[in-house]
Amino acid sequence: MQVQASQSFLERFFKLSEKGTTVRTEVIAGFTTFIALAYIMFVNPNILADAGVPKEAAVASTIWIAALSTLMMGVFANYPVALAPGMGLNAFFAYYVCGVLGLHWTVALGAVFFSGLLFLILTISHVRQAIINAVPQNLRVAIGVGIGLFIAFVGLKGTGLIVSDPATFITLGSVLKPETAMSLFGLVLTGALMARDIQGAILIGIVATTILSMVLGYTPVPHVFSDVISTSLPHMGETFGKLDIVGAWNYGILSIIFTFTVVELFDNMGTLIGLTAKAKLVKKDGEIENLDKALNTDAVGTIFSAIFGTSTVTSYIESAAGIAAGGKTGLTAVTVAVLFLVSLLFAPLIGLVPGYATAPPLILVGALMMSEVGKVNFADFTDGLPAFLTIIMMPLTSSIANGFAFGFISFAFMKTLAGKPKEVSPIMWLVSIAFMINLFMRA
Repeated sequence: MQVQASQSFLERFFKLSEKGTTVRTEVIAGFTTFIALAYIMFVNPNILADAGVPKEAAVASTIWIAALSTLMMGVFANYPVALAPGMGLNAFFAYYVCGVLGLHWTVALGAVFFSGLLFLILTISHVRQAIINAVPQNLRVAIGVGIGLFIAFVGLKGTGLIVSDPATFITLGSVLKPETAMSLFGLVLTGALMARDIQGAILIGIVATTILSMVLGYTPVPHVFSDVISTSLPHMGETFGKLDIVGAWNYGILSIIFTFTVVELFDNMGTLIGLTAKAKLVKKDGEIENLDKALNTDAVGTIFSAIFGTSTVTSYIESAAGIAAGGKTGLTAVTVAVLFLVSLLFAPLIGLVPGYATAPPLILVGALMMSEVGKVNFADFTDGLPAFLTIIMMPLTSSIANGFAFGFISFAFMKTLAGKPKEVSPIMWLVSIAFMINLFMRA
């Protein structure tokens, strides 16, 4: 009777019959999404650790924010979409804000907090729709491709395949180094699994590389029970509430906070549009069901990610795996959230995964994001050059922000000087001017 009552509650709350799904289908879809997304528990802490964030706390904050924000998405928006610290956003946090600019990670968390507040205001006021509509499709595509190249560049450095060189800036590293060889093994294995459409390919590749590394003696082997399962849950003590709001404010809203917000705005919006279409949540008139609730959830999740001590959360395209498995409601997301919480018990295993095992997924994610480049209109040079500058400047300057700046500014001036000023909206000019001011301030 209790099982029937609980199923009846889930039926009513998530509107399962109305969506043409069942509890069993939704739970299986949740498991599928979790398997596809679980790699973030390994990758994100390693990236944040490069920024100086304590790794154990980064593991805890990554899992907790993924679980809670995904739970919110399922319960509040009734979307079969999982959230976690975003790839690209975490690289921007660690390698540009903390690396290139040299800011302390607590200041970067302060910037994430402000970007979450700004994104929430933009969502509530519907300004975010105006901003998104003002950016031409070519630049939207180029932004994703550029971020993909930047992520791949970070991954290639992590494998040791590319190293610094005083004459040519970068060059090929030694493929005979154990760490590089292990990374190449993981890259080829994971790529082959992805080519065969194996669910959880990235997670399998990370685990296989780690095990092989243990067998060959490059990584410590767990010897006691506590090395595998936590006797006490990992905690966020070293990161929780450590955001430096004053430091972020003093450094400057335009230079970091603005960029965090813009990246999150387009990254999350593009992902949600794709996922909602796949889940048949788009009405005949083109309106997306509960879109404002989903965007509000993402904004609130960003605010709490800063409080917990991790980079910006965003909706994950890996949710498409669960949607393909039949997930249509928030029960899928709730299942993912529960599985994230269960994974806290296995946190010690995450700490055993070496950085070179989590580098290949960055390259593969970059390759996936690069696939969109065919949608850029290079035939029209007033579109092609801004898109190219957006893409190329991100990896070569190790800055997503610089890619945005050169892409937006060149678009505004190219269109105007080519006799097409009407194609540049007032909002695009405002954004471009803001980027120019930012560049001049940093000169």
